[in-house]
Amino acid sequence: MRLPTRAVAATALIEVVRMSGIPIRPGTPYVGEVVAHWAGNEAAEALALIETLPGSEQHRCGFSPGWGIRAYEDSLDLVLFEAAFCFRCHEVRMHGTVVPAELSTQFFDADAPPARTLLALFRAAAPKP
Repeated sequence: MRLPTRAVAATALIEVVRMSGIPIRPGTPYVGEVVAHWAGNEAAEALALIETLPGSEQHRCGFSPGWGIRAYEDSLDLVLFEAAFCFRCHEVRMHGTVVPAELSTQFFDADAPPARTLLALFRAAAPKP
């Protein structure tokens, strides 16, 4: 999967979001509860893992993402990009100040080992009921 190169280099913090819906208007924040923060090496490793997600064919489920991330620069004022992951239809949607149009919708193999590892990280980040 391709991430915006400038954003990866500038990311200081990632919020992990347990999605509860998708935005009504394009470009508005994804809806959900922030369940964890990843900084430093943890953020860099997560982005590196996401970049290893292999491509896939599009599957149809209606795009119902369960997990997302928000990447912030050092000042924590600017959201560089958000990405919402749907592990059913294998789709990732991204938007943000540094996301070119050609990266806004991508497809990944949700059954591949990197995707299973990413899903396990997301699940481990969520508070236990």
